[in-house]
Amino acid sequence: MVRIPDDFLDVMDKKGYAHMATIGPKGEPHSSPVWYDWDGEHLLVSHTKERQKFANIQRDPRVALSILDPEDPYRFVEIRGSVEVIDDPEKTLIHKLAGKYQGKERYNDAPGNNRVIFKITPTRVVTH
Repeated sequence: MVRIPDDFLDVMDKKGYAHMATIGPKGEPHSSPVWYDWDGEHLLVSHTKERQKFANIQRDPRVALSILDPEDPYRFVEIRGSVEVIDDPEKTLIHKLAGKYQGKERYNDAPGNNRVIFKITPTRVVTH
């Protein structure tokens, strides 16, 4: 398994944004910023089944993410990997991320959103 270098692990715990790229239906890149969590081995992203990124991952689970250090934008971690999709009906991850990013106990999610967790296993890591 590919690991994040020790001197960049602090970036994984900060309140930065990961710009996550997937492969669109016609092979085009699709990129957007997402909240993330790091469990020490996997990058975790909460998402809904109703969005394009979910459809892209269902078709092709390969992704790339870049995370800038919010305190030093010239320092970053790039992660390439594959996604395992895990249903999250209790919305556990998005509520945890609301604490990290908004200081709230619960995320004010839209009714009807079917939440999943993208569990990303790094296959390549680049740091700078």
